[in-house]
Amino acid sequence: MTKTTTRSAAPVGALMLALTTGVLMTMSTSVAGQSKEIRIVQTNAAGDNVHLIDPKTNEIVAEITGVEVIHGVAASPDGSKLYLSNESTEMLDIVDAKTLKITNSIPLSGRPNNVAIHNDGHRIYVAIQGTGGGVDVIDTVNEEHVKFIRILRGVHNTFMTPDSRYVVAGSTGGGGATAIDTEFERTRWTIYFEGRCDPCGVRPFTFDTNPDGSTKNMYVQVTNHHGFAVVDWDSRKEIARITQPEIPESERNGDGIQGAPAHGIKVSPDGTSIWSTSKINSAVYAYSLPDLEYLGEVKVGTVPDWLTFTPNGEFLYVANAHDNYVSVIDVANRREVKKIKVGQVPKRNITANLVVGQ
Repeated sequence: MTKTTTRSAAPVGALMLALTTGVLMTMSTSVAGQSKEIRIVQTNAAGDNVHLIDPKTNEIVAEITGVEVIHGVAASPDGSKLYLSNESTEMLDIVDAKTLKITNSIPLSGRPNNVAIHNDGHRIYVAIQGTGGGVDVIDTVNEEHVKFIRILRGVHNTFMTPDSRYVVAGSTGGGGATAIDTEFERTRWTIYFEGRCDPCGVRPFTFDTNPDGSTKNMYVQVTNHHGFAVVDWDSRKEIARITQPEIPESERNGDGIQGAPAHGIKVSPDGTSIWSTSKINSAVYAYSLPDLEYLGEVKVGTVPDWLTFTPNGEFLYVANAHDNYVSVIDVANRREVKKIKVGQVPKRNITANLVVGQ
């Protein structure tokens, strides 16, 4: 039996963030003579640019231009490259992180959505939407398309498990989350979700880990559910479902829902909390881990659509697709501390440690 939580009780104190060795990166480093800096990489779904935000100043410090309708973004582990899935050209654009120029564009098998990169940086998995869609496998060493993995009715999001043993493909049309073994690049299993939809499409999802770094749970936002499902990774079963707080109907947003009242979810870097957006409430909600107790909310802009943490978990960046700005959230105090104006319809964003130009 699944668990439904609708509590909207008072916050349970300030969220304490543990600075865990191996989890955190410093805000700036120097590797092999190259300067590297943490950047928030913000795509703009209806624009022709990508913005890079410096989390030390919360200012836009760089811009990638001439890239229209970028959907997903991933960074190479060494910080030298960014990979952008380009819906307008059906290409995977490779961008030099130092010059911010496109160095190559790899043709894809169809219209791309989100992307995921293996921890070793040698493979990228691109979600391909549509009835003939699936997952394109890209060899980053030779910069070429090497395989296509068919998934029923296409894929909206690909996410890598923390140990990179699997890439999970979420389908909005087919209604399942399919685990693909990254060693053999074959599908292993699919989980489907019940609800007020048939099938219930899979939206963004995230993972937490066991002490040995293996995947513990998968937290999945599904079509028409205002919250998220919890899947036990080993048993491949849904074990809980969280429903986020409701507000009076007169205060709710009705624009840009697209069947996804909750769209954007992330486990904190220290693994002690999970944060989930609400398009209808213009808010972000926090829950403790592992017990999933409600911690509180932060009001943000209209249609919060994606989020990412700084490596130390101090700040959370929420892309507000309707209002064209990014909310900067002070995590410990659960409050919005800044609004950063970006491009048209900001959605997917990541945190990356990138080589920067001098």
